[in-house]
Parts: sequence; structure tokens; C-alpha cells
Amino acid sequence: MNGRVKGLEAMPQNNQKRGKRKQRTGVVISCEMQKTIVVRAVHRVRHPVYGKEMKISQKMYAHDEKREAKTGDKVLIMETRPLSRLKRWRLVRVLQSGAVLPRQRGAEASGPETAPAGGDQKSEVENIKT
Repeated sequence: MNGRVKGLEAMPQNNQKRGKRKQRTGVVISCEMQKTIVVRAVHRVRHPVYGKEMKISQKMYAHDEKREAKTGDKVLIMETRPLSRLKRWRLVRVLQSGAVLPRQRGAEASGPETAPAGGDQKSEVENIKT
């Protein structure tokens, strides 16, 4: 044995650096969860047959430890180890502070200014019948 620990000389020195992590920019579409934001990243892809350029969007869940990102902000996120069932990204920094996204089209149409008055409808129907 010569005083050496068996197997130490066979262990390779693993000083390799890990690969570059992916980074994406996107817009925060939700910040309702605790320490989690939902980011929509849009990139352009050329259609393989027709050649038209298409927008492809991807929804990603990112970890926001300090809760600094708000809805509508443009953010930079980086790939990381799995943090939960859906989270594989973490927030690097907020690139641009943005306004809150506008409401959906259906919510705008249900406002009081677009709803017709009940009395006007009855009078019009009565006029048509007579």
C-alpha cells in the first residue's frame, strides 16, 4: 500500500467550467405569485416552407427573490436549475419599467357607457309592432 489511500490517483481533476446559460428578454405578464413572475418572450422564426417570418411566443416562469419586477416591465431572465415544477429561470434585472398591460377586449365592452338603456329598447320594439 505504501501509505497511500487507494483510488486517489485514479480520480481526474475536474476543473471544467460549466456551459453558458441561456438568457432571454421578455415582458412580465403576471406577478401575482410570491417570488415568481410569468414572462412572455417573443422571437421571430422563418417558416421552413413558405419563408414568411412568424412571431413565436413562449411563456416562462422565473424566480424573483426581491419581488422587484411588476406587470408590463421588460426583464432579462437567465436559465437555472429546476426550482419547482415549472420554474427553470431566474430574474437577472429589470431592463425597462413598463406600464400595466391594458385590459382584455371583453372587459372594455362591458362598461356602463356601451350598455344600452333598457327603456330605449322597449320603446323601439313597441314602435315596430304598432
